[in-house]
Amino acid sequence: MAQVELKNVGKRFGDNQVVEGVNLSIADNEFIVLVGPSGCGKSTILRMIAGLEKISDGEISISSRVVNHVPPKDRDVAMVFQNYALYPHMSVAQNMGFSLKMRRRSKEETEAKVKQAAEILGLTEYLQRKPAALSGGQRQRVAMGRAIVRKPEVFLFDEPLSNLDAQLRTQMRIELKKLHMKLETTTIYVTHDQIEAMTLADRIVVLKDGRVQQVGTPIEVFENPVNRFVAGFIGNPPTNVFPATYSTDGGPKVDIGGLTLPVVNGKSASLNDGDKVLVGIRPDAVKTGNKIQAMDPAWRTTVDVVLAEIVGGQSLLELTAHGHSFIAEVEGHLTPKPGEKLEVGFELNRMFLFDPDTEESLTA
Repeated sequence: MAQVELKNVGKRFGDNQVVEGVNLSIADNEFIVLVGPSGCGKSTILRMIAGLEKISDGEISISSRVVNHVPPKDRDVAMVFQNYALYPHMSVAQNMGFSLKMRRRSKEETEAKVKQAAEILGLTEYLQRKPAALSGGQRQRVAMGRAIVRKPEVFLFDEPLSNLDAQLRTQMRIELKKLHMKLETTTIYVTHDQIEAMTLADRIVVLKDGRVQQVGTPIEVFENPVNRFVAGFIGNPPTNVFPATYSTDGGPKVDIGGLTLPVVNGKSASLNDGDKVLVGIRPDAVKTGNKIQAMDPAWRTTVDVVLAEIVGGQSLLELTAHGHSFIAEVEGHLTPKPGEKLEVGFELNRMFLFDPDTEESLTA
């Protein structure tokens, strides 16, 4: 059982606190993704688990063994880096088997494990090639193969797909998910790409400024963000946020500069008439055409079109209403011209309320 526990883990570089008070329990065979903007501390957390960075505070354990002072080579983890870290003068087979050679494993055992890993990753025909003769995706597979042959308790991935083009990243995401299902090994994966996080993770850990903001399944984090930052970071395009005033006259509602929306999922007991709030509405919760009638509950208004863009099978619309600009993400190819009027509906049960001072969620 390869459980990983972080208890109040922190990291300082001089007076700079880069990770603070991280508590995280990762189950055996779980695929956890640490996601957040650059500089949020996610790679530092991964390196502390690997033993490549010493922790300043707290405790890290792997399979119930505290590893704070255990050298990296004795933690039974394998790390895959962003830049592949392959030896250019070695063949694929030599790169994949190098860690076993350093552990003085027999030639027969090394060859057998390299062959097995190569079959899993589709690298059998490339075993005698040098890294320079491989594509970026193939090099990343070699890096993963080097980790697989060790059969570690925990896989650690540090932004492994960031150097690949968009099409190859999509392909490699699928391969990574299949690989995890096949190997059933606890995996901790770092990325700033929310699409990777949403598609790969059993659970997502959202980080900001070295602190954990929210932990949950991709759907939980997307549908129930605990604060404005999570609502804005998870989801593309990001959540539209408007300053508003809360009212209970005739039922709970918010006034967004003249646009009044009923509140169907707010913690009205904690709010009073006249309280200032922030209202969050995801772009895909804004509907047009016959999609408005299908919503329950819904609210309609007429808006002005600023810009329309077609992205694949969807359209992104920049709209204005009562002096506020916002983005709608709608199905199909909708191309209204700038300045046109358009009727839209808001999916009210997917509207968020945030405290304007703490930016914490007020939504039940």
